[in-house]
Amino acid sequence: MTFVEILLIAFGLAMDAGAVSLAAGAGARTRGWRAAFRLSFHFGLFQFLMPLIGWFAGGAVSGMIEDYDHWIAFALLAWVGGRMLRSGLSDEPDGGGGDPSRGRTLVMLSVATSIDALAVGLSLAMLRVTIWYPAAVIGVVTVLVSLAALHLGSRLGRRFGRRMEAVGGLVLLAIGARILAEHLGG
Repeated sequence: MTFVEILLIAFGLAMDAGAVSLAAGAGARTRGWRAAFRLSFHFGLFQFLMPLIGWFAGGAVSGMIEDYDHWIAFALLAWVGGRMLRSGLSDEPDGGGGDPSRGRTLVMLSVATSIDALAVGLSLAMLRVTIWYPAAVIGVVTVLVSLAALHLGSRLGRRFGRRMEAVGGLVLLAIGARILAEHLGG
């Protein structure tokens, strides 16, 4: 497998994390370099670990979750997206939402955006590709895409106000719906 092929896979896998990061930045809930580091680091870490799990577990884990992995991703993204949408449309001064770079929300978003990487790891195992290098590239690309998207989202949020959080929630709901439609549509 060439570097360009690995890079294309990495960018493809990083797109969901990038969209979530854009939404988080636009919602102005992820403030400061520590929050940006936490979010992008965890997205990259999970994108690094999931291919490893898929590769090492082989068909056992993939076979057990492939029937409902899309439902898990959809539920996690719908829950967080719904909260962001409600918060963005709220008349409360604070909006009532929390920082997506902390706690349970961070873990849920990290899992939801990296489930596809599990299948990539399984595919690479079937192709007899050593996993460490591709997993590292996937993780690093995800960190960089997430940081760039957080920055862009933050700029959009400052320009268009708190209603961008509602748009971010809609983006998460759309990502969840796309994942569900792709898996149910075959």
